[in-house]
Amino acid sequence: MLGVILCGGQSTRMGTDKGLVKLHAKTWAQTAVDKISALHLKVFLSVNTIQFNAYLSVFMETQLIIDNDALKLHGPLAGVLSVHLQNPDEDLFVLACDMPLMETVILNELLSAYRQYPAADAYVFTNNGEPEPLCAIYRSKGLSHIVHLLNAKELSRHSMKFMLEHVQTRSMPLAEEQKKYFRNFNAHSELNGL
Repeated sequence: MLGVILCGGQSTRMGTDKGLVKLHAKTWAQTAVDKISALHLKVFLSVNTIQFNAYLSVFMETQLIIDNDALKLHGPLAGVLSVHLQNPDEDLFVLACDMPLMETVILNELLSAYRQYPAADAYVFTNNGEPEPLCAIYRSKGLSHIVHLLNAKELSRHSMKFMLEHVQTRSMPLAEEQKKYFRNFNAHSELNGL
């Protein structure tokens, strides 16, 4: 299994690349890398072409995977499938860079489900019935199926939530006190108190 930090967003509301925003002297991307690394996983950062040079000034080139233009996708699905295509036999533990409140205890719950229910293709938490696909585990066989659907032009929408409808998903409802860990930040005004 590999860890994947999704950094490839546009960050238009934030006005600056969210993965490179600093919290307690570390970038959000590095904070996410540290959390996934604590699970003893090799970690890659998924970035788009525009971000590559900025991330190269902070991370090693071998840690960066650029979105595959041949997929003709944007957003998180492009990042996840780009990493999958470079590592087709690896399951992926995905975490978005803009969830700086995420705790390792939550990540360990996903790992436990992954080990306990090997038949599933995806492991996600749900928040009021809605999946949280940007902190999740995806098995390679499920991702291969999504690539097949994409190539066959049978994937009508290109979102992570829609993708989950096409693979066997193990969902775990979040307890009320866990929901704060999934908060993502999109504007500087939301950062007060961090």
